[in-house]
This record gives sequence, C-alpha cells and structure tokens, in this order.
Amino acid sequence: MTILEIANISKSFGSVIANRDISLHLEQGEILALLGENGAGKTTLMNILFGQYTADQGTIHAFGQLLTGKSTDAALKAGIGMVHQHFTLADNMTVLENVMLGTESLMALRSNTSAARQKIESICQQMGLQINLDSKVADLVIGERQRVEILKALFRDAKILILDEPTAVLTPQEVDGLFDMLRLMQKSGLSVIIISHKLQEVLAISQRIVVLRHGRVVGETLTAKVDRDQLAEMIVGRQIQRPKVETIQAGSDVLRLANIKVAGADQRLRLNDVNLTVKEHQIIGVAGVSGNGQSDLANLLSGISTLQNGEFTISGVNCEKASVKQLTALQVARIPEDRHSAGIVGDMSVWENLLLEDLGKSPCWKGGFFMSTAKAHQRAKALIDQFDIRCASMHMPAKLLSGGNIQKLILARNFLLNPKFILANQPVRGLDEGAISFVHQQLIDAKNNGSGVLLISEDLDELLRLSDFIQVMHNGQLSKPYAAAQLTSRILGILMSGGELSDDALSESGADEINDITSSTSSDNKEGVNHAV
Repeated sequence: MTILEIANISKSFGSVIANRDISLHLEQGEILALLGENGAGKTTLMNILFGQYTADQGTIHAFGQLLTGKSTDAALKAGIGMVHQHFTLADNMTVLENVMLGTESLMALRSNTSAARQKIESICQQMGLQINLDSKVADLVIGERQRVEILKALFRDAKILILDEPTAVLTPQEVDGLFDMLRLMQKSGLSVIIISHKLQEVLAISQRIVVLRHGRVVGETLTAKVDRDQLAEMIVGRQIQRPKVETIQAGSDVLRLANIKVAGADQRLRLNDVNLTVKEHQIIGVAGVSGNGQSDLANLLSGISTLQNGEFTISGVNCEKASVKQLTALQVARIPEDRHSAGIVGDMSVWENLLLEDLGKSPCWKGGFFMSTAKAHQRAKALIDQFDIRCASMHMPAKLLSGGNIQKLILARNFLLNPKFILANQPVRGLDEGAISFVHQQLIDAKNNGSGVLLISEDLDELLRLSDFIQVMHNGQLSKPYAAAQLTSRILGILMSGGELSDDALSESGADEINDITSSTSSDNKEGVNHAV
C-alpha cells in the first residue's frame, strides 16, 4: 500500500535549483534508499518532506492526506520523523528526558514521566531497541545516541522514518545492530527512507532505490536487480574506475611522534603515550570510533594544539611548539575533518580560498605584501581546471560549493605545496562515489610521488583499501600498527571497541576473525589498547 506520494516537487535557492519536478512514492513497510551525488538535492527534498523547507511547487500526500503544514510539527503530526546525520541531543540530560523533550505543554504543572517511560519501554521491546532510559546521553557511545534519536521519532508516533547518513560514524557491529533494528521496524509496518553514500550498505538494507542527479530523478530500480558498480554508474552518470594502490618501498621518516601526551582544558589527558611514524611513500591509517582522540591528534599535527610531553618531528625538525605557519613552511598539508568550518572561509570567494596556504609567496605576491590579482586569478583558474572544481565562477562565495567541490578546493590549495606530509582527516566523509574516487586518487598519487600520508577515517573500507598499515585509536591511545592486508572491517570494529588482537591471530590470507580476538574485561583493558610502535 502506498503511504507517501511526492509529486512534481521543485525548490530553488536564488539562482540555484535544488529540486526539479521530483516525483516518488513510498510503500508501507518498505526501506527506500535515496541516492545521488553531493548537491543532487537529496537532503533538500527530505527537508521539504519534514517541513524544514517549503517547496516552490508540487504536492505531498501522506496516508492519503495532503500535507499543507510548513513546519516540522506538521510533519510529525502526519507521522513523519527524521534523524539527521548530526545528532541534536542534550548531553546533560537522561535518555528519557531527551525523548520527552518538546512533547509536553510548557503550561503543564508536572511532567508525566511514568506514562512516557511505559510507552518508550513498549517501543523498545517492539522494535528491538536496547538502551538504559536513565543513562546520561553524555555517557552513551555513538550507536546508542543514534538509538535515542530514533526513539525520539518513534515516541512521536512516526510511521515514516527518514535517516540521513545513519551509518557515517558507526562501527561495523553498530551498523549490524542498526540494520537488525530497521528490519524489525519494517516488519511492524514502519517505512524508512535512507540517504547514504555507502553503496554496500544500501544494497544490504533497502528494497528499492531512487537516484537523483542535478536535482532530478534519473533512475529507479529494485535493489535486487543492481550491483555496486551499476549503482555507482547510475549516481555519477559514467563508469567509475576505482584507483589502484601499489606497494612501494617506504623511505625516510616524515612524521614521528614518540610518547605523546596532550591534555584538554580540563587537564584530562586526550592523548596518552601515543607513538606514530609515517614514512615517505606510505599511507598510515588511523581507525577509531568518533571521540576517542582522533580530533586531538589532528589538532596537534595541524599546529592548533600543543603537546604536554613527548617528541614531535617533521622530516627530523622539532615541531613541539610549531605554529600553523611553521608547519606549512615544512610542507605539511592539512585536509580538515570539518571542511566547511575549518577548511574554507565561506564568505570569501573561491579564488581567495585557493590562496590561503600560499599567502605572501611569489608569484601571486610581490615582496610578501602586495598581491597581483591578475596572477592570483591565473593560478586559481589553473587549479580549478586541474582539480575539476565545479563552480559558476571563481568569484562566487566558497560556501556555495557542494561538499565534493569544497574538498577539491582544499586538495588543490594544499597539494600546490608539493607536501612532504599530508594529514587527511575524514577526507571523503559525505562525498559521492565520483568525488571519493577523485580524492583517493590524489592521495595515492601523493604517496607515489614520495609524500607520507596519515589517513584518519571512520570509513573502514577506505582505510583497508588505501592504507599500508592501520593503527586503532581508543580512549586517547594508539595501538601498534597492523598490516592492512591482514585485517578485515569486522576485526577493526572490535579493536575500535577496545578489544585486543593476539599476535598469532593474523594469517597471510587475511585475519581469522573474531575467535582470535578477546574483548577487554579488566579495568586496565577498559582504558584501551596501548601498544608502543
């Protein structure tokens, strides 16, 4: 039975057309995947459905009723809930308090927590959700926080659930748990629309796929009738060639960290006795669940934070107190985790952003103080062409670029330095297949040309595909390096959760999986894996 009909939806933001005459439907108990390149219009369409945007034209019918409301409250009342990629939870409140937040009148004399608890426990039992309602959100792991967001929607009686990049920061075990839960929800009649760039997961969980390109529907298929390569070609409009990684003899050290300690503002150690070496012609991967110290490591290597103890060198040069400018002079390139807030100055033009790593240098600058606008424009045009940065004009604000094109801008600006060391922090998060292939090729080319690359990623397929060695970060500590060829995503997922891997657990043909891995049970092990490199 069709429960949702979206007909001829169009939406523009100024001169930018985000959605063009889009029509699609959703059946009861169906999991529908909505795919497309960055900027294809997926999230805009879902935001219209959820009442965050108003369409310029078109209609939406849910359960036979025309949706006329222009707010999220109207969508929730119609039975539509949405879980965004970035969670909106109050860390200092309990699970129960977060779920109830906003569901009771401000004029009520008291909160009816008893009835709410009973309803939530019923939902948890029916949907296979396991969570302590009295836990503080601050104490929950990422997968548990996501369950709270889903609970918020189900508590409001959502019958259609929109999930935007739901597996972006989950371990493989958490993904399995999420998918098991979605299948139970599906059996109970819940319908799901899932937005994701992870094609293997889409193929595993959905029944039908709709593909958008440039704001239009360009394809629709039953999931069972396509494979990953066909799906990637539908999304991008051309065949995607995955870059090939070659094994190259490693050269000299470009980055060396020894016994590093970094403390936060609260004096609590964020990094504890971290040891790490990256050599020329080498990609070292760092895996870990978000919040275990990867951002602190990236901040240290970017010159944003300073170490409390230990040794930090780039190409043999002491960098314990190096600034961002000094690291740039040592040919350190940085691809930041948050490309929007840390990678660009959004209100500045594309060409101005392309100069940010090269300020004061020839040929765009004379004497370090006077800029030649003509030469700056000339260089910007060359980089735009070389890195295929798709923009209406080099003079447009950088914030109007799609995520993939912002990432290309950052790559172009940094690779102009001929970097010796590259910090690539979540370089393809939220990117489509075409942009992922491009970014990966740039990292591989840099490695082949002699750069040392540190790849921090929560995408385990990316780490296994590109890395020579992988180390796992847990509770601010870094494991010893494991040869990527001997690992699997499932083993990495267990290591990311604080498990340990015995030395004889690996075979030449790959890892012998879970039987050789023991989860930490002692209080010492709960602090994380701490091996010296």
